[in-house]
Amino acid sequence: MERKRVSSGSPWEKPIGFCRAMRVGNQIVVAGTAPVAPDGTTAAPGDPYRQAVRCFEIIKDAIEQLGGSLDDVVRTRMYVVDLSHAEEIGRAHGEYFRSVRPVATMVGTSGLVRDDFLVEIEADCIVED
Repeated sequence: MERKRVSSGSPWEKPIGFCRAMRVGNQIVVAGTAPVAPDGTTAAPGDPYRQAVRCFEIIKDAIEQLGGSLDDVVRTRMYVVDLSHAEEIGRAHGEYFRSVRPVATMVGTSGLVRDDFLVEIEADCIVED
């Protein structure tokens, strides 16, 4: 099957050897997505809600570039450096997925690529043709 890839321009994509998202058949998989602002800085430092929103914006854009929509999301994974932010990150998730209700996992982690990243999010889709 053909693989279609989307690049977000992340500085880590080429050295590590990955893409933001890939579609194979009717499946779209979005890599761990951090709250990177368009200028490459960290979006909303110190604000877990706004950082999660930024992650979902990037994820939505990648999915749409591959012919899907947020309605096609079947699973999300949220990696959180401070689980006391779970409610704020969950609120952002609910705003994007309240009607979709994908399977979701939130995991506490000791750190992410940048010290000021509070959350990183992945998504998997099955696109109905």
